[in-house]
Amino acid sequence: METDILLKQLHETSIKSTMATNIGGDSGKEMKGWRKALKCVGNRMAHKDKDKWLKDMRGMLSLMATVIATMTFQSGISPPGGVLSPDKDNGVECDNKSCPGQSVLALVYPKDFKYFLYFNTICFVSSSAVCLLLVSGFPLKNRFFTWLLSIGMCIVLSTLSLTYLFGAQMVVPDLLWDDITTMFGKVIIVWLVLLVLIAIFLSLRLIVWFVSKCMFGQSKVPQNPTI
Repeated sequence: METDILLKQLHETSIKSTMATNIGGDSGKEMKGWRKALKCVGNRMAHKDKDKWLKDMRGMLSLMATVIATMTFQSGISPPGGVLSPDKDNGVECDNKSCPGQSVLALVYPKDFKYFLYFNTICFVSSSAVCLLLVSGFPLKNRFFTWLLSIGMCIVLSTLSLTYLFGAQMVVPDLLWDDITTMFGKVIIVWLVLLVLIAIFLSLRLIVWFVSKCMFGQSKVPQNPTI
């Protein structure tokens, strides 16, 4: 009897251990599958030749940011439509409304010129910030700084487009502007859709990189540590 009871207990113990092993193996396989899928997505979103891409991107961003900063600075100092001229006697007479040297369109279309100046200033400051980040020595191999520069350029190009829109609205005659308003509306919708898709892609790539670093970063041990 005692032998039968002992054999029964051993059999139950072996069954429990087998079930625990199977459950652990399944969870391990499931975790391994998630990691494999995450790694595959990260590899798909990564650049093939990252060093060459970073070098080209630094040069292109520097050129674009410098040109855009120059354009927006010139637009703020010399606005479209010109400025008021001095009076006939070459004197300077100012009243509460206008003064020589001030923008003509700011007096004719004050609301549109205000938005033009807002977006022009944001574009100028954003492009200057991109130039500052590029020359400050931040490592572009860091995915966060790459994401920051990409988002910065999205802001620069978006505000540059809006600056052009309000500038064109002020200088184009109202009779002609009514005919092209629909075209401008469609272009803005396409631009917004493209901007949202790019922002989602950049944010998703940053999230995948961050999650991969948290999951795999601590488990990696250098094979040839330097002392």
